[in-house]
Amino acid sequence: YSFCTLLKREREEKMSYRGSDGTLPILPKEAFEGRSETVTDAVLTRYSCRNFNNDREVDGKMLREILIKAARAASGGNLQPWKVHVLQGAARKTFCTTVRKQIGKQTPAYDIYPKKLPDPYFTRRGRLGEEMFELMGIARHQKAKRLMAVARNFSFFDAPVGLIITIPKLMGPPQWADLGFYLATLNLLCREAGLHTCNQEAWSTVAPAVQETLNIPDTDTVFCGVAVGYAKQNAPVNQLRAARADPEEYIITAKL
Repeated sequence: YSFCTLLKREREEKMSYRGSDGTLPILPKEAFEGRSETVTDAVLTRYSCRNFNNDREVDGKMLREILIKAARAASGGNLQPWKVHVLQGAARKTFCTTVRKQIGKQTPAYDIYPKKLPDPYFTRRGRLGEEMFELMGIARHQKAKRLMAVARNFSFFDAPVGLIITIPKLMGPPQWADLGFYLATLNLLCREAGLHTCNQEAWSTVAPAVQETLNIPDTDTVFCGVAVGYAKQNAPVNQLRAARADPEEYIITAKL
């Protein structure tokens, strides 16, 4: 199921499957299953998967090819500042078990969000959280259940593959952008292969334990983890589709 198929369906049925802004299609559920046929398909079907099928392994050779292809992402001066630590099988289980013991006892590598987050960013973040917990059937007053749901980050949401992404501390904003390009490319290549992902900055909150367990030098920053695997398509939390801002909020036509 592809974006091209959707356009054909629109023409045949003479109805729109697009969002309120008229540009992004509202894809039917089957579009999120299987492989993405085009870059557009990959972009529109990528979401943060928070419940994986842990009975279905990811082929190691395919994963390695994806990681290598992703390195073709744009990189200023060709510095390629990213490092990817791959965890599968017994290594992933041991890593998660070890690091989970240190939750709440560590100094985060960085602040994931600014301490005083203004609107519209504060509202966007809060709305997304409420939508996620609502899908999971967890009310606002159920603090313990919410904490347990968040703690699933530290099992890579049961994904068979966990990646830890690091960058040398000496790098600056341009190289952090390069790292973002690598991650974006990685996510889209995973969709092409029929995989889903979740980028997890939560791992930065236990950075010292991550570094000690994986022998990552102090000269590197633990930026995030990435859960990789096959999605449990019917899991309620995997129905979450984060809304995007009106294009007029971020597309600015220069008038000189």
